Amino acid sequence: MTEASRHIAIVDIGKTNAKVAIIDTRQFAEIAVRSLPNVVRQGEPYPHYDIEGMWSFILEALATLNRKHPIDAIVTTTHGAGCALLDDAGELALPILDYEHDGPDAVAAQYDDIRPTFAEIGSPRLPAGLNLGAQIFWQSRRFPEAFAKVAAILTYPQYWAFRFSGIAANEVSSLGAHSDLWRPAAATYSSLVDTLDWRHLFAPIRKASDRLGSIRADIAARTGLRAETAVYCGIHDSNASLLPHLITRQPPFTVISTGTWVVPMAIGGAAVTLDPARDTLLNVNALGAPVASARFMGGREHTILTSGLQTEATPEDVAAVLAKRIMHLPSVQAGSGPFPDRCAEWHGEAPIPPGERQAAIWFYLALMTATCLELIGAEGSNIIEGPFARNDLYLRMLASATGRGVVPKTGSGTGTSLGAALLASQGALPPVARQEVITNADQQWTAYAHAWHAAVAG
Repeated sequence: MTEASRHIAIVDIGKTNAKVAIIDTRQFAEIAVRSLPNVVRQGEPYPHYDIEGMWSFILEALATLNRKHPIDAIVTTTHGAGCALLDDAGELALPILDYEHDGPDAVAAQYDDIRPTFAEIGSPRLPAGLNLGAQIFWQSRRFPEAFAKVAAILTYPQYWAFRFSGIAANEVSSLGAHSDLWRPAAATYSSLVDTLDWRHLFAPIRKASDRLGSIRADIAARTGLRAETAVYCGIHDSNASLLPHLITRQPPFTVISTGTWVVPMAIGGAAVTLDPARDTLLNVNALGAPVASARFMGGREHTILTSGLQTEATPEDVAAVLAKRIMHLPSVQAGSGPFPDRCAEWHGEAPIPPGERQAAIWFYLALMTATCLELIGAEGSNIIEGPFARNDLYLRMLASATGRGVVPKTGSGTGTSLGAALLASQGALPPVARQEVITNADQQWTAYAHAWHAAVAG
């Protein structure tokens, strides 16, 4: 590897938080990071992301990090269900919509009349703006004058790459993330795009690993980065977590990306019929191949359920939860996940002490994940990326519920950042580390998992 590819800046914009991290590709470790909350502005014309505030943070973080770790390349990765509508001058014709805003539901009937079938798009019908096609359709109908000025549509990671390079592009891992805009089996745009005559608006499709160009001169001047700093096309965040395993592992296996969303992605699993009513879908990986996937808003649910809980679960708490079958049943976030129409409830004698609640919450998150895995025909090891990989209760219950080994990915840097860095690593791969494989033969844990599924079914 050349010296010029040593430090890669990852601009990682999640639904809850955003960060700029430096990955040293010689050791594939995150050696520096800056982060802040991803703010949604509630003003007109609708709830939208604070793009200019985010841009200022990104440039300031790059300038600060570059002084100690000279940056050679920039890769962007973001959550799905986001896009930028640009005018002829490359400015936003409309703000970037917060996908949790329910505005698109106002035209749901009209949209559903023209929406392609699940067999074509592999995308479930989701509420609010979680289907990107529904977002754009609503914007075009609600703000026709502004939409008439749209000259280009860019998926969200590629919008930030455009801000850095001035080069407009799109990429399949974002187009294929429950957008309704992509036909995974045919690797082309869906019939919806042509029905609405949008095809000419979408910027050219590039590979996630394509070098779009160098940073703009004004960015180099503002940040102190070298003028030749490379900008890469970028990738959808869950698919960034998947990428290292696609390159280094033999199927079957399943990667479970955890954060605001928990997204299991099965590689080489059993053939199953996906159920769009239970939030299963086909994602599209960085290589352009369809991937059987499922999702639920696990990180958001954890935040809600643990609000105000300061006590961690002790071994005694865990034993009490297992013995008394204290359970949390789905779902906290309605409208998505494997039980979109169920109302959350506690099962067990009240009041439930804080430590026992903590244990039961982690069991709930593990069992929701296990349900998702069953729905997508997952086989082989379960590889956990992100913050859930650090919780032993989650890992052990997932092993108990699935009967398969669980591999927590821990260490320096998130799977999203490290996976995104591979796009610009010039062929360098992470070192192969000894893997901790968690199994759990405790029959009491397995019995709890069976009882939870029975309670949900009942």
